[in-house]
Amino acid sequence: MKNSFFLFPISNVFFWFYFLLFFKIPIFIYFYIFFLLAASLWGPYKDIWQTVMNAIWKRQPEAIHRLDQVLKKHRSDFISLFRNPPKNVQQHEKVQKASTEGVAIQGQQGTRLLPEQLIREAFILSDLFDIGELAAVELLLAGEHQQPHFPGLTRGLVAVLLYWDGKRCIANSLRTLIQSRQGKTWTLELSQELVSMTTRFTDDLMEQGLTQKILTLVSQIDLNNEFDKLQRERGLGSEKHRKEVSDLIKECRQSLAESLFVWTCQSPLSKDDTLILISYLEKVTVEADGSLDSVNLSLLMALLYCFDVSFLEQGTEDREDLMHRLPLLAERQYIATIHTRLQESQPWKLPGLQATVRLAWALALRGISQLSDVTALAEFTEADEAMAELAVADNVFLFLTESVVGSENFYQEEFYIRKIHNLVTDFLALMPMKVSFFSANISIFREIEMFIAELYRKDPFNLELALEYWCPSEPLQTSTIMGSYLGVAHQRPPQRQVVLSKFVRQMGDLLPSTIYIPYLKMLRGLASGPQCAHYCFSLLKVNGSSHAENIQGAGGSPVSWEHFFHSLMLYHEHLRKDLPSADSVQYRHLPLRGITQKEQDGLIAFLQLTTVIVNWSENARLALCEHPQWTPVVVILGLLQCSIPPVLKAELLETLTAFGKSPEIAASLWQSLEYTQILQTVRTPGQRQAIGIEVELNEIESRCEEYPLTRAFCRLISTLVESSFPSNLGAGLRPPGFDPYLQFLRDSVFLRFRTRAYRRAAEKWEVAEVVLEVFYKLLRDYEPQLEDFVDQYVELQGDEIIAYKPPGFNLMYHLLNESPMLELSLSLLEEGVKQLDTYAPFPGKKHLEKAVEYCLALLNLTLQKENLFMDLLRESHLSLIVTPLEQLLQGINPRTKKADHVVNIARYVQSTEKGGVFDFCHDFTHKPSTSQKLMAGFVECLDNEDAEELINPDEELEPEKKRARIHHETRIHILNLLITSLECSPPSLALYLLGYELKKPVSTTNLQDPGMNRNIFTVFNCQVIYQLCACSDTSGPTMRYLRTSQDFLFTQLQYLPFSIREHEISTLNQMSWLMKTAAIEMRVTSLNRQRSHTQRLLHLLLDDMPVKPYLADGEGGMEDESRSVSGFLHFDTASKVRRKILSILDSIDFSQDIPEPLQLDFFDRVQIEQVIANCEHKNARGQVVCNVKHLHRVLVAEVNALQGMAAIGQRPLLMEEINTILQYVVERNKLLQCLHAKKHALESWRQLVEIILTACPQDLIQAEDRQLIIRDLLQDVHDKILDDDAAQELMPVVAGAVFTLTAHLSQSVKTEQKQPLAVPMTGQSQYVLMLDGSFTSSPGSESISMGFASIGDSSLHIILKKLLDFILKTGGGFQRVRTHLYGSLLYYLQIAQRPDEPDTLEAAKKTMWERLTAPEDVFSKLQRENMAIIESYGAALMEVVCRDACDGHEIGRMLALALLDRIVSVDKQQQWLLYLSNSGYLKVLVDSLVDDDLTLQSLLMPQPPLLKALYTYESKMAFLTRVAKSQQGALELLRSGVIVRLAQCQVYDMRPETDHQGMYGMRDPPVFIPAPVERYRQILLPALQLCQVILTSSMAQHLQAAGQVLQFLISHSDTIQAILRCQDVSVGSLQELASLTGIISKAALPGVLNELDVDVNEGTQMELQGHIGRFQRQCLGLLSRFGGSDRLRQFKLQDDNAEGDRVNRRDEIELAMQQICANVMEYCESLMLQSAPSFEHTVCLFTPSLSESTNRDGPRQDTQAPVVPYWRLPGLGIIIYLLKQSTNDFFSYYDSHRQSVNKLQNVEQLPPDEIKELCQSVMPAGVDKISTAQKYVLARRRLVKLINNRAKLLSLCSYIIETCLFILWRHLEHYLLNYTPTDSQDSLLSSRISFKRGRLQDSFGSESSLDFSSGLNRVSQHDIDQVRCDSAEGDSLRLRSYSLSGRLVL
Repeated sequence: MKNSFFLFPISNVFFWFYFLLFFKIPIFIYFYIFFLLAASLWGPYKDIWQTVMNAIWKRQPEAIHRLDQVLKKHRSDFISLFRNPPKNVQQHEKVQKASTEGVAIQGQQGTRLLPEQLIREAFILSDLFDIGELAAVELLLAGEHQQPHFPGLTRGLVAVLLYWDGKRCIANSLRTLIQSRQGKTWTLELSQELVSMTTRFTDDLMEQGLTQKILTLVSQIDLNNEFDKLQRERGLGSEKHRKEVSDLIKECRQSLAESLFVWTCQSPLSKDDTLILISYLEKVTVEADGSLDSVNLSLLMALLYCFDVSFLEQGTEDREDLMHRLPLLAERQYIATIHTRLQESQPWKLPGLQATVRLAWALALRGISQLSDVTALAEFTEADEAMAELAVADNVFLFLTESVVGSENFYQEEFYIRKIHNLVTDFLALMPMKVSFFSANISIFREIEMFIAELYRKDPFNLELALEYWCPSEPLQTSTIMGSYLGVAHQRPPQRQVVLSKFVRQMGDLLPSTIYIPYLKMLRGLASGPQCAHYCFSLLKVNGSSHAENIQGAGGSPVSWEHFFHSLMLYHEHLRKDLPSADSVQYRHLPLRGITQKEQDGLIAFLQLTTVIVNWSENARLALCEHPQWTPVVVILGLLQCSIPPVLKAELLETLTAFGKSPEIAASLWQSLEYTQILQTVRTPGQRQAIGIEVELNEIESRCEEYPLTRAFCRLISTLVESSFPSNLGAGLRPPGFDPYLQFLRDSVFLRFRTRAYRRAAEKWEVAEVVLEVFYKLLRDYEPQLEDFVDQYVELQGDEIIAYKPPGFNLMYHLLNESPMLELSLSLLEEGVKQLDTYAPFPGKKHLEKAVEYCLALLNLTLQKENLFMDLLRESHLSLIVTPLEQLLQGINPRTKKADHVVNIARYVQSTEKGGVFDFCHDFTHKPSTSQKLMAGFVECLDNEDAEELINPDEELEPEKKRARIHHETRIHILNLLITSLECSPPSLALYLLGYELKKPVSTTNLQDPGMNRNIFTVFNCQVIYQLCACSDTSGPTMRYLRTSQDFLFTQLQYLPFSIREHEISTLNQMSWLMKTAAIEMRVTSLNRQRSHTQRLLHLLLDDMPVKPYLADGEGGMEDESRSVSGFLHFDTASKVRRKILSILDSIDFSQDIPEPLQLDFFDRVQIEQVIANCEHKNARGQVVCNVKHLHRVLVAEVNALQGMAAIGQRPLLMEEINTILQYVVERNKLLQCLHAKKHALESWRQLVEIILTACPQDLIQAEDRQLIIRDLLQDVHDKILDDDAAQELMPVVAGAVFTLTAHLSQSVKTEQKQPLAVPMTGQSQYVLMLDGSFTSSPGSESISMGFASIGDSSLHIILKKLLDFILKTGGGFQRVRTHLYGSLLYYLQIAQRPDEPDTLEAAKKTMWERLTAPEDVFSKLQRENMAIIESYGAALMEVVCRDACDGHEIGRMLALALLDRIVSVDKQQQWLLYLSNSGYLKVLVDSLVDDDLTLQSLLMPQPPLLKALYTYESKMAFLTRVAKSQQGALELLRSGVIVRLAQCQVYDMRPETDHQGMYGMRDPPVFIPAPVERYRQILLPALQLCQVILTSSMAQHLQAAGQVLQFLISHSDTIQAILRCQDVSVGSLQELASLTGIISKAALPGVLNELDVDVNEGTQMELQGHIGRFQRQCLGLLSRFGGSDRLRQFKLQDDNAEGDRVNRRDEIELAMQQICANVMEYCESLMLQSAPSFEHTVCLFTPSLSESTNRDGPRQDTQAPVVPYWRLPGLGIIIYLLKQSTNDFFSYYDSHRQSVNKLQNVEQLPPDEIKELCQSVMPAGVDKISTAQKYVLARRRLVKLINNRAKLLSLCSYIIETCLFILWRHLEHYLLNYTPTDSQDSLLSSRISFKRGRLQDSFGSESSLDFSSGLNRVSQHDIDQVRCDSAEGDSLRLRSYSLSGRLVL
């Protein structure tokens, strides 16, 4: 067991893991605190090991000083290695009394009472390990504290683990310290200070007898003895506990032995220590399998390195120094003593071990003899050959083969392999004569060859040491670094290589038949490696050519390609004659007539050699296949059809597998397989007996219980599937496709592998592994396509048959059903976890793990592809039924009758170290024991120490780092599992693992530190924390825990920004999640009014002064509660620092390196780009990246499809170009991921800034500070994005941030502008504008100079310029980006708008001259300067904005139109209007109204489509209305024909009926969709307003405008008359009527018909006059409805009783009614003035009857009907009553206005109820939740609105009164002075009067359509007298009118 069980307890769940994982803060700081409380036999040793790791392996500079302290402190622990504190009588008594008196525990204050049970356990532990009683108590207490990390174990069992873990730590520390020494074999490239420290320390230990202590401990610590003791005291628990204890004990012994090994590698042992080591080895025995165990192997290697002198050949600088320190050369007594000891005839327990040591000593003596100045040692060096003879006589090479190389741990250590390699090569090179002598002994040479074969058969470190045996004529292509860790390229002397090469060749030349097979096996070992295989291929090729003439019939030397393939062809020809007929006899093996067992062994050996060479060398592979005479593939396939043993067939298939690695060979091999019917895919008619491999499997292999042929065939298919996969396989003979092969593999191999018998138990799992590997590759390469779900028909022998589906399709179908394949896969997972849970070795364990991994991978691939597969299946309507795999996994297990498939998968977390097994663990069982095991598995994986470091996945790693990478990937998978699970609704797996309540509401959880709640385990990931904080259920407990227990966010934000030089993407993502979490924290604390927490975070992020330290409990800032962010701004610039919020922005690099474009020689670049685009997909984070693996498969398949020799020759170049393409795609993916990370970081930064500006209490940041902060943010973010190197992909996020910041800047400046005074001064505005810092608060000042005090005009101008630059940088694209920028610019331009001021009626007192000569205020100045800046950008800016206003996205068009609206409103020079007109954009906008007509008509349906067209229309009409407000703009609009376009629109004629029951009776009408009537009004009102503005603005062309507007009214006359007749009293209908009467009052006038652009004949003129007459009569009839009756008004307001909108709606209704009356009176006045040529010829619109006024004073029943019919003229009584009512209204409004002004001046003194009432009219809901200051703001807003409303009403009433008086005066004057009634005249006078009246009507004009004559004819003398009488009685009216006139004058 490695370092994964006994980790330090991390009491802070997120905090410490964050520091350890991301900031690399030394862990010993935490350990130093914790281990004061830990056991003395575990905690200090754990501290030592962690410190050693930090200093040596992690290379932390700060850890060196700590290591020096630790070594000095614990020197005694290393000297007295593994010595326990002895038992003590006094301690025994203290512990015995601890239950009553207590006992002092190390690291704790006072004494502690212990329970009796713990005391008994302490005594047992003391006796068990022979340790002191107090040490046993401490160990038990530590075990109790560590119990949460070991679910299911008692504290005693945990204490056993901790005891041996402490030993392990001290042993590992010793080994690592010795390994870091300065020496002769390697260097770790550590600092000289550290190397010197460890060298001195270990030298001291060696002087204290370290060797003897290590060997004694290795001898004493026996696993069986320790287990017996533990078993007697019940110190062993479950199988897992036993395995853990066993692994710890084994690791202790192994680390001790390796300590001696690494010492001898660096420095030789002394004479005495060497003799002690020899004495130990004399007693060593082997394991049951004949091999040395790992401990004895290490000690043997240690002794061999003691005799090593080969390092002297390297010629390093310190060679002389090493020679002087080498006892072999410096001490004669050393050589004499060792030589004598090894010459003794007393045998060791292992003679082979003795022989190995003797051989090493002999070679050491031979090496010494070749050095200079060693004549004094001649008597010993001359005995080297005799010593070698002794070694060889004891079968040294056989022992090396079986016991050393055959050891399980031999290939796990590079320096073991190097040492044994040096041993054998030194023997062959330094003793050539002895080798020649031994060559006569066949058995010895056989042993040597077999040893060499086994030694080089494996090369896990890719050393390719066998290259020394090859000495080619051409030079080596690459230099080889041999035998050194020093990094010096060192090649063996050429003579050595020549000797070794000569040995290989001579052995082949003089080759007896008895060693033929061993020689081939030796060549097989020496061919392992790319270059070695090439040299071996050349050797066999040369052998054949050089001996072809001498050896007839055999094709050359017996060890040559010529001989081998010639023999194969002979065997094939001979066996083919004996091939039985499949129809006549059973297909079984007959006695062989031409091949013997010995020949079979030789063939197998040569086939294995061929397989190795072909596997390693592609050139050899192609050369063999292309040879015209050898044709190996054809011959092998022919032999496979013959009757030969399965084992030989298996080797033939293995050779074919090696050839199939080349795609060009694989393509032809597929066809050859199909042709030869190795697997029968076509059954000929009349054939009674099956043939092929299926028969071999069922009849031969099953009977023998061995399956080499089946395994070889599966490996062949696996290789061919990966190399080349023809889609038309078998075409012409059968339905094309892979289905027969898949069916055989699935039905005959996989589904039946569990039921077959196996002679060798491991073979069962080998079969499962190879067949599952094929399934995995087929499914991995399958991408569902629509054509897969459609039956494809092919023609076969004249018939149409259905072609086979792709193999991936069939696999998906079987895995998405309860098929036998899925059932067996799940059963295999279940059996696998049961086997692994035993924690015991068993045959085939590695193959079982691999098979399980493939099963999990198949399920994972199925889950990934099932959505697309099922979607395509539904689209195709294919008659197949499938079920989602996640549902199948939740089904019942037929073996256990429980739904435990997912549990079985999850249990692999604790059972295996394989990666990729955590992708779909989404469920847990409720069984406590299983839950504890699973919990322990997750904890173990996450807390693994090996996974702390980030590892580059592209590096070639040694096994230790590979394991660390697997651990790292495992943690990533678990974190992804948590993230995925958190997205599900609770209860979820993540919440269970993290310790949240699942049986109660999750929000009630009280999170605790590890150890207090066993469900909590240590995990840190910023995304996990963010998801926990963002979820409503988990947010409360999580943030409370982080805030109160850890102060997590404040602590982590202090370290922002992180260093992103390395791992930029992951660092940016972590910063992003942290900022998002901080935003949530600030929002929550602000809502909960936790001011201190919010304030601390604000100070940290916004302060520009150095941050002072805060207390950890979060209360450090409370003593200065009054401090706000105003303290951020200081004038001491020397001590300022950059705000953290700006530093975070600085850390995000806006530039991005773009990979160079592809430069391709063979592939077409355009097509490659298309292929790359087709391979793109969205990954788990939503990033669109290219699937590199899929792209590689596509490109390789394209290359494999090429045919011909030219394609084969160019294949290396093509593959190199494919690598170039893949590298480009990898870089592009990294670019996309980096841009995504940067956008994520920017978005998080924007969210944090938004929360700071919106959610945090306003008083924490004063207005002036807020403005300066926003200014800095805006300038910095603009500078970064406007840089030339800034990535365009970041523009959208930056634009959003700019929009937010500009909005808040505008709001902040407006807030600062409004500072209410206690008493408004006469002649001053109620609101003082503090805008330029020159404001003085003197109340008596005549004028107040204004400017922007906090931010300044220059800063605003800079921001404006940057905004405009940003807009222009977007160019023609990025309209969505410009949408945000237009909004930002609108917010900016709002700053220069004068704020809403209450109309106090004081301005009316100023004369026109005073207004004209008043100085320019700051708003006008800023507007003028802004406009100058905008105009300086010229036509470029105009073009961009105008183009966006006319085309593009709806929101962009709306904002562009709004921006144009604002710019045109302040453009005094009308440059923009001129550009709009000249460039045609205005015409385009006008013409688009007709295009919008159909779309707008569709919006009037009860359930309309999207309303975006309506909003765009409103924006367009608002802009046109703005243009029309200037005289030039109105003229341009008239020229553009805007009124004509409006007249053409039919939408205005589609006025829906008023729906009083909701939206046509809908029960629940949509909340956000207005009713059709409201939608219609949103369409009509803008058109009416535009017409009204044009009529008002067009002075010179008024008649032209009036004519066009009249034409618009006539075009939609039905709608107009419906509005005039409408009796609805809603706000919308009154607003319609007000706008319409305003238009009619200016358009339906005398003389307008002459301006109509139509051909007017007499009939048309009469029709038009009829329309105008109706408009006139209906307008005059409105006076009867809106004459001012109180009862009528109450009736109109009776349905407006909604609490929220009651006040606002009443105000709007009052204003609309007054506006209607004013418009009608204006119309009457215009008719009278324009129709009468002089005062003498007055046109009377009202009869002289005043009776209506009297009637209106009393009650009236019919309030809705007009008083008089519309064909009769109304009487003057209506005017008199309207005059009365308007007078009353005026005084009422005046009083209300004055009261509101007084309230505004004293808002703070108003009663709370009144304040609440005022607020509710602005914000109907939530008033009680806002602060008092915010209530005052809302109250002031309401009062200002009310004051301005009353001012408008006063203005309208004044106008109505004046107009009524004028009309009344003109009528009375006419009736009383100039009019003669008809009944008092004679006939002559009557005729004269009639003639005069006729002239009067003529003067009114022919256009008049009112029947004035009929009205006047009814006026009698009685009417005139009644008028005089009523006038005399109307004194009160005159008095009130005079009074009102006087007050108006005042």
